[in-house]
Amino acid sequence: MYLGSGPYCYASSLAMMLGPAAPEVGAIETLTGSPFGMQLVGGSQPYFDPYAWDPEIGVDAAVELLGFACERSHGGTPEEALGRLRAACERGPVMAGPVDMALLPYTPGGGGDHYVVVLAVTDDPTAGAAGLVGGTPGSAAGDGGGGTVVVHDPHGHPFATLPVADFLAAWRADAVEYLDTSYVMRTGFVRVRRTSVTRALHDSLPAAARWLEGRDDLPVPPGTLGGADAALRLAELVAGGLGPDVRGLLTHFGVRVGARRLADAATWLGSVGRAEAAAVAERQARVLGTLQLPLVTGDDAAVVAGLRRLAPGYAALRAAL
Repeated sequence: MYLGSGPYCYASSLAMMLGPAAPEVGAIETLTGSPFGMQLVGGSQPYFDPYAWDPEIGVDAAVELLGFACERSHGGTPEEALGRLRAACERGPVMAGPVDMALLPYTPGGGGDHYVVVLAVTDDPTAGAAGLVGGTPGSAAGDGGGGTVVVHDPHGHPFATLPVADFLAAWRADAVEYLDTSYVMRTGFVRVRRTSVTRALHDSLPAAARWLEGRDDLPVPPGTLGGADAALRLAELVAGGLGPDVRGLLTHFGVRVGARRLADAATWLGSVGRAEAAAVAERQARVLGTLQLPLVTGDDAAVVAGLRRLAPGYAALRAAL
Protein backbone atom coordinates (compact mmCIF):
# COMPACT_ATOMS: atom_id res chain seq x y z
CA MET A 1 0.00 0.00 0.00
CA TYR A 2 1.32 3.43 -0.98
CA LEU A 3 0.26 6.68 0.67
CA GLY A 4 1.64 10.11 -0.01
CA SER A 5 2.01 12.92 -2.56
CA GLY A 6 2.44 15.69 -0.01
CA PRO A 7 4.62 16.92 2.85
CA TYR A 8 3.23 14.49 5.47
CA CYS A 9 6.26 12.23 5.20
CA TYR A 10 6.45 10.64 8.66
CA ALA A 11 2.66 10.36 9.09
CA SER A 12 2.28 8.71 5.68
CA SER A 13 5.28 6.46 6.31
CA LEU A 14 3.84 5.39 9.66
CA ALA A 15 0.45 4.72 8.06
CA MET A 16 2.12 2.51 5.45
CA MET A 17 3.90 0.58 8.20
CA LEU A 18 0.69 0.04 10.19
CA GLY A 19 -1.25 -1.01 7.09
CA PRO A 20 -4.98 -1.76 7.55
CA ALA A 21 -4.70 -0.91 11.27
CA ALA A 22 -3.68 2.67 10.51
CA PRO A 23 -6.13 5.55 10.96
CA GLU A 24 -6.33 8.32 8.41
CA VAL A 25 -3.06 10.19 7.90
CA GLY A 26 -4.57 13.42 9.22
CA ALA A 27 -5.39 11.71 12.50
CA ILE A 28 -1.83 10.40 12.79
CA GLU A 29 -0.45 13.89 12.15
CA THR A 30 -2.69 15.31 14.87
CA LEU A 31 -1.55 12.62 17.31
CA THR A 32 2.09 13.57 16.75
CA GLY A 33 1.36 16.98 18.31
CA SER A 34 2.67 18.88 15.30
CA PRO A 35 -0.34 21.22 14.82
CA PHE A 36 -0.14 22.68 18.31
CA GLY A 37 2.28 25.57 18.05
CA MET A 38 4.93 27.39 16.06
CA GLN A 39 8.66 27.80 16.56
CA LEU A 40 11.35 30.07 15.22
CA VAL A 41 14.44 27.90 15.65
CA GLY A 42 17.51 29.87 16.59
CA GLY A 43 15.46 33.01 16.09
CA SER A 44 15.54 32.66 12.30
CA GLN A 45 14.17 29.32 10.99
CA PRO A 46 10.33 29.20 11.00
CA TYR A 47 8.42 25.96 11.46
CA PHE A 48 4.71 25.64 12.08
CA ASP A 49 5.05 23.03 14.79
CA PRO A 50 5.51 23.42 18.56
CA TYR A 51 8.44 24.94 20.41
CA ALA A 52 11.04 22.18 21.09
CA TRP A 53 9.04 19.60 19.08
CA ASP A 54 10.58 17.47 16.35
CA PRO A 55 9.31 14.59 14.19
CA GLU A 56 11.12 11.93 16.22
CA ILE A 57 9.19 13.02 19.31
CA GLY A 58 5.99 13.12 17.28
CA VAL A 59 6.35 9.67 15.72
CA ASP A 60 7.03 8.04 19.09
CA ALA A 61 3.99 9.78 20.57
CA ALA A 62 1.66 8.65 17.77
CA VAL A 63 2.89 5.05 17.90
CA GLU A 64 2.25 4.85 21.65
CA LEU A 65 -1.14 6.59 21.52
CA LEU A 66 -2.32 4.17 18.82
CA GLY A 67 -1.42 1.20 21.03
CA PHE A 68 1.62 0.01 19.07
CA ALA A 69 5.26 -0.62 19.80
CA CYS A 70 8.17 -0.95 17.42
CA GLU A 71 11.92 -1.44 17.39
CA ARG A 72 13.89 1.77 16.80
CA SER A 73 17.54 1.27 15.96
CA HIS A 74 20.24 3.71 14.92
CA GLY A 75 23.94 4.48 14.71
CA GLY A 76 26.90 2.33 13.76
CA THR A 77 29.04 2.35 10.66
CA PRO A 78 27.52 2.51 7.16
CA GLU A 79 28.25 -1.20 6.76
CA GLU A 80 26.53 -2.06 10.03
CA ALA A 81 23.53 0.11 9.20
CA LEU A 82 23.18 -1.49 5.79
CA GLY A 83 23.34 -4.92 7.39
CA ARG A 84 20.54 -3.97 9.78
CA LEU A 85 18.46 -2.63 6.93
CA ARG A 86 18.93 -5.71 4.76
CA ALA A 87 18.01 -8.04 7.60
CA ALA A 88 14.94 -6.00 8.50
CA CYS A 89 13.75 -5.86 4.86
CA GLU A 90 13.75 -9.63 4.75
CA ARG A 91 10.99 -9.49 7.39
CA GLY A 92 9.00 -6.65 5.82
CA PRO A 93 9.00 -2.91 5.08
CA VAL A 94 11.13 -0.56 7.16
CA MET A 95 10.42 3.04 8.16
CA ALA A 96 13.69 4.92 7.63
CA GLY A 97 14.34 8.45 8.72
CA PRO A 98 14.94 11.13 9.16
CA VAL A 99 16.96 11.20 5.96
CA ASP A 100 18.41 14.21 4.13
CA MET A 101 15.94 14.77 1.30
CA ALA A 102 18.46 16.86 -0.65
CA LEU A 103 20.62 13.75 -1.11
CA LEU A 104 17.86 11.59 -2.63
CA PRO A 105 18.74 11.67 -6.33
CA TYR A 106 15.22 10.94 -7.62
CA THR A 107 13.75 14.03 -5.89
CA PRO A 108 14.12 17.14 -8.06
CA GLY A 109 14.87 20.18 -5.94
CA GLY A 110 13.90 18.62 -2.61
CA GLY A 111 15.52 19.43 0.70
CA GLY A 112 15.14 19.11 4.48
CA ASP A 113 14.46 16.19 6.78
CA HIS A 114 12.33 13.40 5.37
CA TYR A 115 11.03 9.88 6.02
CA VAL A 116 10.55 6.96 3.62
CA VAL A 117 9.50 3.32 3.72
CA VAL A 118 12.20 0.95 2.47
CA LEU A 119 10.78 -2.04 0.61
CA ALA A 120 13.92 -3.86 -0.50
CA VAL A 121 17.69 -3.75 -0.74
CA THR A 122 19.15 -5.76 -3.62
CA ASP A 123 22.60 -6.29 -5.09
CA ASP A 124 21.27 -5.79 -8.61
CA PRO A 125 21.77 -2.17 -9.75
CA THR A 126 18.97 -2.62 -12.31
CA ALA A 127 16.53 -4.46 -10.03
CA GLY A 128 14.15 -1.60 -9.28
CA ALA A 129 10.82 -2.81 -8.02
CA ALA A 130 11.73 -6.30 -9.27
CA GLY A 131 13.70 -6.53 -6.04
CA LEU A 132 10.34 -7.23 -4.41
CA VAL A 133 9.53 -10.14 -6.69
CA GLY A 134 12.23 -12.73 -6.82
CA GLY A 135 15.04 -10.34 -5.92
CA THR A 136 17.34 -11.84 -3.31
CA PRO A 137 18.90 -9.44 -0.81
CA GLY A 138 22.63 -9.85 -0.82
CA SER A 139 25.11 -9.67 2.02
CA ALA A 140 26.31 -6.31 3.29
CA ALA A 141 29.67 -5.49 1.86
CA GLY A 142 31.45 -2.16 1.90
CA ASP A 143 29.05 0.64 1.04
CA GLY A 144 26.69 -1.69 -0.81
CA GLY A 145 28.58 -1.63 -4.09
CA GLY A 146 26.24 -1.36 -7.03
CA GLY A 147 23.14 -2.38 -5.11
CA THR A 148 19.74 -0.72 -5.18
CA VAL A 149 17.32 0.47 -2.51
CA VAL A 150 13.60 0.45 -3.35
CA VAL A 151 11.41 2.88 -1.39
CA HIS A 152 7.89 4.17 -1.11
CA ASP A 153 8.62 7.88 -0.74
CA PRO A 154 5.48 9.66 0.50
CA HIS A 155 6.47 12.84 -1.31
CA GLY A 156 4.92 11.40 -4.45
CA HIS A 157 7.36 8.65 -5.42
CA PRO A 158 6.04 5.08 -5.05
CA PHE A 159 8.57 2.33 -5.84
CA ALA A 160 11.38 4.83 -6.27
CA THR A 161 14.88 3.40 -6.62
CA LEU A 162 18.32 4.75 -5.80
CA PRO A 163 21.83 3.35 -5.41
CA VAL A 164 22.70 1.96 -1.99
CA ALA A 165 25.55 4.44 -1.60
CA ASP A 166 23.22 7.39 -2.24
CA PHE A 167 20.66 6.05 0.21
CA LEU A 168 23.32 5.63 2.90
CA ALA A 169 24.50 9.21 2.39
CA ALA A 170 20.96 10.53 2.79
CA TRP A 171 20.17 8.18 5.69
CA ARG A 172 23.22 9.39 7.59
CA ALA A 173 21.25 12.64 7.97
CA ASP A 174 24.21 14.88 8.76
CA ALA A 175 22.19 18.00 7.90
CA VAL A 176 19.25 17.13 10.20
CA GLU A 177 19.92 19.44 13.11
CA TYR A 178 17.58 17.87 15.68
CA LEU A 179 19.12 14.41 15.24
CA ASP A 180 22.14 13.41 17.34
CA THR A 181 22.65 10.02 15.66
CA SER A 182 22.38 8.49 12.19
CA TYR A 183 20.75 5.63 10.28
CA VAL A 184 17.50 5.67 12.28
CA MET A 185 14.94 3.05 11.37
CA ARG A 186 11.76 1.60 12.86
CA THR A 187 10.50 -1.89 12.21
CA GLY A 188 8.65 -4.74 13.91
CA PHE A 189 5.44 -2.80 14.57
CA VAL A 190 3.13 -4.78 16.85
CA ARG A 191 -0.09 -3.89 18.63
CA VAL A 192 0.40 -4.00 22.39
CA ARG A 193 -3.04 -2.75 23.43
CA ARG A 194 -6.40 -2.21 21.81
CA THR A 195 -7.57 1.36 21.45
CA SER A 196 -9.67 3.45 19.09
CA VAL A 197 -8.71 6.56 17.17
CA THR A 198 -11.24 8.46 19.28
CA ARG A 199 -9.60 7.25 22.49
CA ALA A 200 -6.13 8.05 21.15
CA LEU A 201 -7.23 11.59 20.26
CA HIS A 202 -8.72 12.14 23.70
CA ASP A 203 -5.52 10.83 25.28
CA SER A 204 -3.43 13.21 23.17
CA LEU A 205 -5.14 16.42 24.31
CA PRO A 206 -3.14 17.04 27.51
CA ALA A 207 0.09 16.85 25.50
CA ALA A 208 -1.38 19.17 22.86
CA ALA A 209 -2.19 21.75 25.54
CA ARG A 210 1.30 21.40 26.99
CA TRP A 211 2.90 22.00 23.60
CA LEU A 212 0.85 25.17 23.25
CA GLU A 213 1.92 26.33 26.71
CA GLY A 214 5.58 25.99 25.73
CA ARG A 215 7.68 23.18 27.16
CA ASP A 216 10.91 23.97 28.97
CA ASP A 217 12.06 20.37 29.50
CA LEU A 218 13.48 19.85 26.02
CA PRO A 219 16.62 21.38 24.50
CA VAL A 220 16.37 24.07 21.84
CA PRO A 221 19.03 26.13 20.03
CA PRO A 222 19.77 29.50 21.62
CA GLY A 223 17.39 32.24 20.54
CA THR A 224 14.52 29.88 19.68
CA LEU A 225 11.04 31.36 20.16
CA GLY A 226 7.66 29.67 20.32
CA GLY A 227 3.99 30.44 19.74
CA ALA A 228 2.94 34.07 19.51
CA ASP A 229 6.50 35.28 20.14
CA ALA A 230 7.68 33.27 17.13
CA ALA A 231 4.92 34.60 14.87
CA LEU A 232 5.51 38.22 15.86
CA ARG A 233 9.28 37.95 15.49
CA LEU A 234 8.86 36.34 12.06
CA ALA A 235 6.63 39.28 11.11
CA GLU A 236 9.50 41.60 12.07
CA LEU A 237 11.91 39.58 9.94
CA VAL A 238 9.57 39.77 6.97
CA ALA A 239 9.16 43.50 7.41
CA GLY A 240 12.94 43.89 7.47
CA GLY A 241 13.46 41.88 4.29
CA LEU A 242 13.24 38.10 4.21
CA GLY A 243 16.22 36.18 2.84
CA PRO A 244 15.65 33.77 -0.06
CA ASP A 245 16.39 30.66 2.02
CA VAL A 246 13.77 31.45 4.64
CA ARG A 247 11.24 32.56 2.02
CA GLY A 248 11.85 29.32 0.16
CA LEU A 249 11.36 27.28 3.33
CA LEU A 250 8.03 29.00 3.94
CA THR A 251 6.73 28.82 0.38
CA HIS A 252 7.84 25.29 -0.52
CA PHE A 253 7.16 23.62 2.82
CA GLY A 254 6.29 25.64 5.91
CA VAL A 255 2.96 27.23 5.04
CA ARG A 256 1.71 24.19 3.14
CA VAL A 257 2.34 21.72 5.92
CA GLY A 258 1.41 24.11 8.71
CA ALA A 259 -1.97 24.96 7.26
CA ARG A 260 -2.73 21.31 6.55
CA ARG A 261 -1.76 20.31 10.10
CA LEU A 262 -4.14 22.87 11.57
CA ALA A 263 -6.92 21.93 9.16
CA ASP A 264 -6.55 18.26 10.07
CA ALA A 265 -6.43 19.12 13.76
CA ALA A 266 -9.70 21.03 13.34
CA THR A 267 -11.32 17.99 11.72
CA TRP A 268 -10.17 15.54 14.36
CA LEU A 269 -10.80 17.82 17.33
CA GLY A 270 -14.32 18.23 16.02
CA SER A 271 -14.67 14.45 15.73
CA VAL A 272 -14.14 14.06 19.50
CA GLY A 273 -16.54 16.82 20.48
CA ARG A 274 -14.05 19.65 20.98
CA ALA A 275 -15.99 22.12 18.86
CA GLU A 276 -14.44 25.30 20.28
CA ALA A 277 -10.89 24.07 19.83
CA ALA A 278 -11.76 22.84 16.32
CA ALA A 279 -13.07 26.28 15.40
CA VAL A 280 -9.91 27.98 16.61
CA ALA A 281 -7.69 25.50 14.75
CA GLU A 282 -9.68 26.08 11.56
CA ARG A 283 -9.29 29.86 11.91
CA GLN A 284 -5.55 29.40 12.36
CA ALA A 285 -5.42 27.19 9.29
CA ARG A 286 -7.25 29.78 7.21
CA VAL A 287 -4.97 32.61 8.33
CA LEU A 288 -1.83 30.58 7.71
CA GLY A 289 -3.04 29.32 4.33
CA THR A 290 -3.60 32.87 3.10
CA LEU A 291 0.12 33.61 3.51
CA GLN A 292 1.11 31.38 0.58
CA LEU A 293 0.23 33.77 -2.25
CA PRO A 294 1.77 36.94 -0.77
CA LEU A 295 4.94 35.06 0.14
CA VAL A 296 5.30 33.92 -3.46
CA THR A 297 4.38 37.29 -5.01
CA GLY A 298 6.42 39.37 -2.57
CA ASP A 299 3.52 41.17 -0.91
CA ASP A 300 5.33 41.32 2.41
CA ALA A 301 2.89 43.77 3.98
CA ALA A 302 0.17 41.14 3.66
CA VAL A 303 2.49 38.49 5.12
CA VAL A 304 3.27 40.70 8.12
CA ALA A 305 -0.43 41.38 8.69
CA GLY A 306 -1.25 37.67 8.46
CA LEU A 307 1.44 36.66 10.95
CA ARG A 308 0.17 39.26 13.39
CA ARG A 309 -3.34 37.80 13.06
CA LEU A 310 -1.93 34.32 13.56
CA ALA A 311 -0.04 35.12 16.78
CA PRO A 312 -2.92 35.32 19.32
CA GLY A 313 -4.53 32.17 17.98
CA TYR A 314 -2.06 29.90 19.77
CA ALA A 315 -3.16 31.14 23.20
CA ALA A 316 -6.79 30.90 22.09
CA LEU A 317 -6.27 27.27 21.04
CA ARG A 318 -4.60 26.50 24.36
CA ALA A 319 -7.53 28.07 26.24
CA ALA A 320 -10.03 26.06 24.17
CA LEU A 321 -8.21 22.82 24.97
